[in-house]
Amino acid sequence: MKRTRIIIKIFKWRIKHIRDRQFILILSVIIGLASGFAAVIIKKLVHLIQSLLTSGFAREEFNYLYFIFPTVGILITVIFVKFILRQRVGHGIPSVLHAISKTNGKLKSHNLYSSIITSALTVGFGGSVGLEGPTVATGAAIGSNLGKLLRLNYKQILTLLGCASAGAMAAIFKAPIAAIVFALEVIMLNLSMASLVPLLIASVTGALTSYFFMGQDVLYTFQLKEAFFMKDIPFYIALGIFTGLVSVYFTRVYMFITETFEKIKSWHNKLLIGGLTLGVLIFFLPSLYGEGYNGINSCLNGDYSYLFNNSFYYEYQDNIIAVFIVLVAILLFKVVATSVTFGSGGVGGMFAPTLFLGANAGLLFAKVLNQAGFTVSATNFALVGMAGMLSGIIHAPLTSIFLIAEITNGYGLFMPLMITATISYATIKIFESNSVYTIQLAKRGELITHDADRAALSLMKVDKLIEKNFNTIKPDATLGDLVKVISVSSRNIFPVVDDDNILLGVVWVNDIRHIVFKTELYDTTYVRDLMFMPTPHVSPDESMEDIARKFQTSSHYNLPVLQDGKYLGFVSRANVFSTYRTMIRNFTEE
Repeated sequence: MKRTRIIIKIFKWRIKHIRDRQFILILSVIIGLASGFAAVIIKKLVHLIQSLLTSGFAREEFNYLYFIFPTVGILITVIFVKFILRQRVGHGIPSVLHAISKTNGKLKSHNLYSSIITSALTVGFGGSVGLEGPTVATGAAIGSNLGKLLRLNYKQILTLLGCASAGAMAAIFKAPIAAIVFALEVIMLNLSMASLVPLLIASVTGALTSYFFMGQDVLYTFQLKEAFFMKDIPFYIALGIFTGLVSVYFTRVYMFITETFEKIKSWHNKLLIGGLTLGVLIFFLPSLYGEGYNGINSCLNGDYSYLFNNSFYYEYQDNIIAVFIVLVAILLFKVVATSVTFGSGGVGGMFAPTLFLGANAGLLFAKVLNQAGFTVSATNFALVGMAGMLSGIIHAPLTSIFLIAEITNGYGLFMPLMITATISYATIKIFESNSVYTIQLAKRGELITHDADRAALSLMKVDKLIEKNFNTIKPDATLGDLVKVISVSSRNIFPVVDDDNILLGVVWVNDIRHIVFKTELYDTTYVRDLMFMPTPHVSPDESMEDIARKFQTSSHYNLPVLQDGKYLGFVSRANVFSTYRTMIRNFTEE
């Protein structure tokens, strides 16, 4: 109680002395710092766990603990979530997008720490996922809960979520420019100066926090040894098509495995199936272990020896046929390793697997070209392949271009990055309209987009628009009974329901106007003879986009809302349109 009074006093003081825009700028600094700290903590935890587990491994000998560690990490994660936390931990960025579209930007307070703990355990023990999604989720939880504590409105909370996402991405990748692009392209709905300046501040603050604790070195070491040549443009276009097709394969296999695991009810079975599958994959392809950070750096230096480290086929590392076989196997099975890590209960992000896959795809593509008699730079194609794969899998071409250029200091290849990322995005859009982040949200009708019209409809909740001030009547009631109800009602529609509140039909005043004053019919005419069943009707689980379409294709101004046949109320065209206009105004105003 005392804490509440203090918060109210602070809130009143803030309203009196600090304008909203200035307050958001102050909060963007705080969120940038907090997101930066979250990124540092999660990185340090993972590196600590990995060094404790694998520091004694010899490169030329396969260590059978690789088979066990990932399953142990996922088991500890599941135990923490199921028996200690006892609440669901979402998968990073999709959970943030779901919060924006369905919970007014509100994330549960446990997300402040749960994503850090679970992802550190999953990745630290070798789960084949990344840390970016959980870091963004943690930053978003900071912004969401801070906004909730300070009683901010939806639009302000959305800005804080964007700031948190930008700060987290800037910190974990040390890429402040790409982080802003990511927040605008993937997280936020509108671009205005009111939202852009806080993003800049949060991104810079997050990156500086990361610099302070982890140094200013770029995440992936890349040196431009061979410049971009115009003659290579056809190859970069082909690489874009190739990475786009691999992105289609990745998305569809990921969704298939995810849906398969969702059908398995027992967490024991999920863990057993996922753990064994992941262990077998890592046994045959040790480079699938963990984030793949070292593997990416090796690709960017044209070194493929990491493919054979800790494997039982180490002696074949100089055989080019073996190199091709292992690279193809990685392209085919990385998505399986990532998917079963998630499906069995692990928590992580999609960025690292995507970058790892892209680097290997680019390296394979260059090696094939070189073997075919062409001369291209393997390191350049590995770098550009990362942008192509990121653009295809997460459907964010601008983010992929700026991120890869920034985290590798590869600005000298900006043109091929643009070519490949654009072609990859165009290729996957032919087959998949949604990314791995949004495909499930889209299937449930929960996806919010940059289209202001569709975004406004996505945010509108049917249960908030149901009007219940319609007087009901029974089917056996007489016309006289109905006239009495009409006399005390302000509406012209009267739902007819039975004793179980099942809607049997409606009576519209306009249909009975010709008999309503004929008193001789009051006792002989029954409601059941006057009613009709309105079509269409709506469900509280329907999307507002579907409901708006029903209004558009019908002549009705009110549609009944039914759940399992039971009458709940009506939703009106006027109320929907009024709410929609308010939403649009919130999106477009500065």
